[in-house]
Amino acid sequence: MGDKAHTHPGAAGRATAADHPASVRNVVLVGHSGSGKTTLVEALALTAGAVNRAGRVEDGGCVSDYDEMEHRRQRSVQLSLVPVEWDGIKINLLDTPGYADFVGELRAGLRAADAALFVVSASDGVDGSTRMVWEECAAVGMPRAIVVTHLEAARADFEEMTRICAEAFGGDDPDAVLPLYLPLRGPQAPDGHAPVTGLIGLLSRKLFDYASGEREESEPGEEHLPLIDEARSVLIEGIISESEDESLMERYLGGEQVDVKTLVEDLERAVARGVFFPVLAAAPAAEGARQGLGTVELLELVTRGFPTPLERTAPQVTTPDGAPRELRMCDPEESLVAEVVKTSSDPYVGRISLVRVFSGTLRADQTVHVCGHGLADRGHEDHDVDERIGALSTPFGKQQRPVSHVIAGDLACVARLSRAETGDTLSAKDDPLLMAPWDMPDPLLPLAIQAHSKPDEDKLSQGLARLVAEDPTMRLEHNQDTHQVVLWCLGEAHADVALERLRGRYGVQVDVVPHRVSLRETFGDRAAGRGRHVKQSGGHGQYAICEIEVEPLPGGSGIEFVDKVVGGAVPRQFIPSVEKGVRAQAAKGVAAGHPLIDVRVTLLDGKAHSVDSSDAAFQTAGALALREAAAQARIHLLEPVAEVNVLVGDEYVGAVMSDLSGRRGKVLGTEQTSGGRTLVRAEVPEIEIGRYAVDLRSLSHGTARFDRRYARHEPMPPQIAERLREELRATS
Repeated sequence: MGDKAHTHPGAAGRATAADHPASVRNVVLVGHSGSGKTTLVEALALTAGAVNRAGRVEDGGCVSDYDEMEHRRQRSVQLSLVPVEWDGIKINLLDTPGYADFVGELRAGLRAADAALFVVSASDGVDGSTRMVWEECAAVGMPRAIVVTHLEAARADFEEMTRICAEAFGGDDPDAVLPLYLPLRGPQAPDGHAPVTGLIGLLSRKLFDYASGEREESEPGEEHLPLIDEARSVLIEGIISESEDESLMERYLGGEQVDVKTLVEDLERAVARGVFFPVLAAAPAAEGARQGLGTVELLELVTRGFPTPLERTAPQVTTPDGAPRELRMCDPEESLVAEVVKTSSDPYVGRISLVRVFSGTLRADQTVHVCGHGLADRGHEDHDVDERIGALSTPFGKQQRPVSHVIAGDLACVARLSRAETGDTLSAKDDPLLMAPWDMPDPLLPLAIQAHSKPDEDKLSQGLARLVAEDPTMRLEHNQDTHQVVLWCLGEAHADVALERLRGRYGVQVDVVPHRVSLRETFGDRAAGRGRHVKQSGGHGQYAICEIEVEPLPGGSGIEFVDKVVGGAVPRQFIPSVEKGVRAQAAKGVAAGHPLIDVRVTLLDGKAHSVDSSDAAFQTAGALALREAAAQARIHLLEPVAEVNVLVGDEYVGAVMSDLSGRRGKVLGTEQTSGGRTLVRAEVPEIEIGRYAVDLRSLSHGTARFDRRYARHEPMPPQIAERLREELRATS
């Protein structure tokens, strides 16, 4: 790497369809918001000759962040694919959002890619969320490289940034994180800052000057040699230590000179195996320039060091009923297995599915089987349907460049798959298959919404269905207790984008209303009630009297009905009617309109009429009796309590535990985990953690995560219960 001098804009700028998996590289760009991922993608596209000037295609649009919403927000909110070609290799660059609310888009990019470029700003350093993604990639052995951006910033220090990256990403082996090039700074400006104008190749001992706007190769000056030799020795030792040739280190330490060709080959193998992580520097091209600093070196690393799709371990494949299926993955001649990694809607084209083909070949106008399972809890029904795909295309900004087919290992867009959702599997019509889903974070921020007007109400259901089909990190809930429509999101920005898409794409105006938790009621003490339903208005009347006793039960007992009637005071055929009336009233509530639970209702006595008694009359009497008993008893309001597990860095454990206590939570214990993190287990009332997804992110600077699950209902403190009752009276 670094041995070629490219003076022309790429070998073939425009990427279309690949002809063999070995000629494809799928690379995802990862980094915090503002680290420069999108700028880097545009710089690489410029160097590869795919755009006419920095970040522009023929129609003047950007190759990434071309969505109007992204322009308004000045940040990426969705996964973007930018394909380019370099030296006969098609490179699919997957630009991901850096903001934590859109981690679902990041996970989709990781699924579609075979290697990752971690983009780190020299002015901001490495944040906690980037470290967490690095660990995720390490867990699956994904090859990675690091790109340092924003070297033009004041006080930007590449050497210091390299040290920080080695500390953050190196783990037990910081020598596996080393630079391949050193920045070369130009003359000092009046403000004292010396801009980076070129790079020094440590293996090639060459100087690559970008000051003219194009990469020019030359020999380094005498003043550079001591710096080169020192860093080069460290790099060579790092490469050799990861070499598959175990004798190489011994020979090197014995004084043998290892030729550059052997070092480069060992470096490329170590990078592809995910055991060595080179650090590079990059900067966008200046106005009128054709190559950004470090972009040629990056493209060389991607094409020569990153693995092909043939080297990837493919996800597990089964039949729709769960039977394992063995396939030669990434074989264009095998049975078709492709996955929808992103779904979006275009006002003119309709639904567009970004697809990664793992096996076989996807062809235009082909009929495929669309299979989606396992997301029913997020509002996605399981589905198995056959659909004829529309046109195939390679995206580039707003443009779609038609292709006739897509082979295993490549990515492309499929038009008009009306039933396909993100995460679905596409397979051959006569050989339906299902890929194991990728991990997606649980949405934990509730957004309760209602239609703004009657016309909006008619369109709301369809708009929400399309929204969750595009984004599996959203969960749609129709709460039967509170009668609210709740869209569960990952954070405030995620919720804002959802509302904007409802308005802009689907023409649905909604109002956000306070989210309500599912409260319950129970009796605080024993009470008796008499239900009398007697009506005589001519003709067939209604007659039913019943006497009950209600007593509280332990939590989780539900409603227990006991018959203690003696002497036939209530005919046997009407006792189930009394129970039905009691249970119906319990479901409606007896005080504040919340379901009644955890009580025993005993039917003691009653009266009936030989003609006027009926099933309906005794149902009414049972309900009246329960209401009368409630009027004479103390009714407790019960609130749901959640089990919460918070995984947080050790430095924030105290703050998290204090915050949980302030939410009326009970900390059950802590457990030390790997990576300097602690798992905090607690029980917290759900009413106190409605915004915990937002508050925890702020408290931990984005480094903590949590999950929650319902534990039980328990009595709410009297002062809080009374406040809620007052709010209910005020709104009723």
